[in-house]
Amino acid sequence: METSFFNSDIFSYGILPLLIFLARVCDVSIGTLRIIFVAKGKKNIAPFLGFFEVLIWITAISRIMQNLDNYINYIAYAAGFATGNFVGMIIEERLAMGIQMIRIFTRERGRDLVQSLNSKGYGATFVEGYGAKEKVHLIYTIIQRNELENVLNIIDSFNPKAFYTIEDVRAVNEGIFLPRTRKNVIPFSNVLREWRKGK
Repeated sequence: METSFFNSDIFSYGILPLLIFLARVCDVSIGTLRIIFVAKGKKNIAPFLGFFEVLIWITAISRIMQNLDNYINYIAYAAGFATGNFVGMIIEERLAMGIQMIRIFTRERGRDLVQSLNSKGYGATFVEGYGAKEKVHLIYTIIQRNELENVLNIIDSFNPKAFYTIEDVRAVNEGIFLPRTRKNVIPFSNVLREWRKGK
């Protein structure tokens, strides 16, 4: 009975493609996170993710090789790859890990913006410079990535026309940062954060 079920059309053209799709979503999502962790220099967690990425991939591709005449599996495999990239990016965005530098250019009241950022608990540095036409004020602030939206709101409320750039920072030595109080956005994300701190 069990053998006949695995050989049935329901399994071959319905359940099996679905399993391949889900497996591909998982391994590509993990792979997307692994690439991001490598780019951020997180060398302790990237190999761990790579192990499960390849393990899931081998499982999925082996099922396809056993059913080469089932073209629905090919579609499920490709759809899972595309969806996995999207899901991986969403997970990484929700985790909001890492540190970013915001470089702000404003024509006036640079010190006031620094004081506004300082009053909210963000460290900021003020520098005077000269642009193509006139003097400008440059403000540098290093923040946790999950605080980006709050800082941008402060900048917009201060000067909606302020020009700024945002860059990822791999590491910092010292700085003024707000404590991370963000709620978990995926199950066990607090465990992952504590594991990274311990490393």
